[in-house]
Amino acid sequence: MASASSAADATTQDLIAVQTQVQSALIRARQAVVAIECNGATASGVIINPSGLILTAAHVTGGAKKKVKIILSDGKSVEATSLGLDTTTDAALIQLPAPAKTWPYAPMNKEPRGLGLGDWCFDLGHPGGFDKARGSVVRIGKLVKVSSNMLQSDCVMMGGDSGGGLFNLAGEVIGINSMIWTGRDQNLHVSMAPFLRSWDAMMHNETIHVWEQGSGGWLGLSTQGGNEGLRIGAIAPASPALSAGLKEGEVIVKANNQTFAAPTDFSEFVRGHTVGEIVTLLIKSVQGQRVVEVKLGRKPKE
Repeated sequence: MASASSAADATTQDLIAVQTQVQSALIRARQAVVAIECNGATASGVIINPSGLILTAAHVTGGAKKKVKIILSDGKSVEATSLGLDTTTDAALIQLPAPAKTWPYAPMNKEPRGLGLGDWCFDLGHPGGFDKARGSVVRIGKLVKVSSNMLQSDCVMMGGDSGGGLFNLAGEVIGINSMIWTGRDQNLHVSMAPFLRSWDAMMHNETIHVWEQGSGGWLGLSTQGGNEGLRIGAIAPASPALSAGLKEGEVIVKANNQTFAAPTDFSEFVRGHTVGEIVTLLIKSVQGQRVVEVKLGRKPKE
């Protein structure tokens, strides 16, 4: 039977091994992480190929075909152009101009289903804006939740980290910082799945609104994360949401007394109920709160 001291030594050695892997991966990852100045704010992004394609969050760019300022790891700045975005999952692309040689980059992890709870990870961003002397800020943590489109880690972040990269210990990008709260010890990241699924559309400057998919019930609205709940975005024509009187800009505080940290969690909740089932929503608007019962429909064929 192992002694308490030997168990402690094993834990220490495990942490030293993680530290060594992070230090090795940081060499390349730091060069790939950039600061983004767009819409009067500063955020972050990650270059993921030598031609200068950047992954960031949709709420950072806010739209396609915009000119944005990119500040590289060496402090140099260059003008880039925003491409398409997925407003539901908070994924977006930006393209740097054709490089003289190649842009520094960190590779994407193209197997998001291989991620598991408790996996070590590290996060890089530029909180407060780019600082050449400081460089990008690294946080080390673990994955505490893994869903189809979203990852949750205990890496502590702050404003300005939005759009930055979540990396595995091999230095591959596994997520993009999405929903961040100051002082919160767990934050949300878009996984690579939405980027891979919507790749062609975003490369062609399309703005994507993803409705609930699958064989379950259909509500017919898009949502975005917020501090008080999920803010309703676009509402589909002839949808249960429209029939129930839901309006764009209102906030879904609860559904069947459940709260939701991310739009993907709410989509999974809707798909988990059958067509014709009644879902009770607690809705907040400028007029106050009200309870709305919605009968789920069947998603129309494309």
